[in-house]
Amino acid sequence: MTPARTFVGPTHRFDASLSLPGDKSLSHRALILAAMAHGDSHLAGLGTGADVASTIRCLRAFGVVVADDGALRSPGIHDWTQPGATLDAGNSGTTLRMLTGAVSGRPFTTTLSGDTSLRLRPMRRLVDPLRALGATVDVSTEGTAPVTVHGTALVGAEVWIPVASAQVRTAFALAALQADGESRLDSPPGFRNHTERWLTTLGLGRAIGPAGFLVQPGLVPELDLTIPGDPSSAAFLWTAAALTASRVTTPGVSLNPGRTGLLDVMTAMGATVEVIVTGDILGDPVGTVTVEGPVQHGMRIEGSLMVRTLDELPLVGLLGSVSDGETVVADAAELREKESDRIAATVGLVNALGGDAAATPDGFIVRSAVLRSGTFDGAGDHRMAMASAVAATITGTVVVIGMEAASVSWPGFAEALERVWSSR
Repeated sequence: MTPARTFVGPTHRFDASLSLPGDKSLSHRALILAAMAHGDSHLAGLGTGADVASTIRCLRAFGVVVADDGALRSPGIHDWTQPGATLDAGNSGTTLRMLTGAVSGRPFTTTLSGDTSLRLRPMRRLVDPLRALGATVDVSTEGTAPVTVHGTALVGAEVWIPVASAQVRTAFALAALQADGESRLDSPPGFRNHTERWLTTLGLGRAIGPAGFLVQPGLVPELDLTIPGDPSSAAFLWTAAALTASRVTTPGVSLNPGRTGLLDVMTAMGATVEVIVTGDILGDPVGTVTVEGPVQHGMRIEGSLMVRTLDELPLVGLLGSVSDGETVVADAAELREKESDRIAATVGLVNALGGDAAATPDGFIVRSAVLRSGTFDGAGDHRMAMASAVAATITGTVVVIGMEAASVSWPGFAEALERVWSSR
């Protein structure tokens, strides 16, 4: 039986400041780019979750040495060795998709797979962009993992990626770095453009127009980076504050515009949000965020704002429940293809706690309601388990089944949330 954890929310207004674990998205990118470089890199503050550990495990299979303190030594991507077995990306779609791009130009065959959840997620969207470069990439007949890459010499190409997917764009860019000739990619806007910002700073590409990017092939230099805090993790603490008249401050988090959609949503819903940029990492902004609630009124979230808020939409379901009127999420059909069907799961969470939510084909509608204590099964989805724990901020008590799923992104989340609640 999957163990349950009971969360008892605060009985007072809280005012907390908390540093976050290293950003998961940036940790994956830093590890893979440093592994493509020849020589020694050092990556401080890497994310502590199981997804980042999956990337490290896979890179070691290519002959890359990654120490526990973030020291990394690589023979360079041109001297990666062929893995002796199928690479296990665990639950990490980021690991699988980005490494598929990275190995597309290597002269050997690589097969990548993962756990049951990962093997249900769509991978066919990778195929056409990489094949445009000359790569040979095969997926299952269902368009899912395992993914097999028969590495070969690549040639620059121009591609249109119809989904604003940072993972697919990055996979293409990592392959295009190894191609003969420049490559150009474009897609709808709204994605997190960490990779493009980093490659621009490293002299390996440049932006073209609102969402286009030119990849200029070349060798990746050694990296010496400190990974900022994860805004996708901070979002759960921001939401706890926005649900009530409380305040949370998170210093040193990534402020990439593709990651701050929830902050824009909270502002539009009436919460007080302060963002102060304090620096950058390879051209990607970093800073301090303070959120003070409560939110007050519902809104409609669609288009590029939806893309920038995609991972946080389950939290929007909670925010909509304590806001006047309706909160409508549209254009979010991709939520059905995450670790769980997050449209159904978000509606299920809100309704399990006495709320008023309904699914639509591409999103959901939430109406104002008084949430109460209840039980929710996260069904192995880390973001749904974490969102249900946050709901105890206003319900009093929530029993979360499967809370261990949070270890995918933030192993210490439950304890951090309880520290926030107890602060004054």
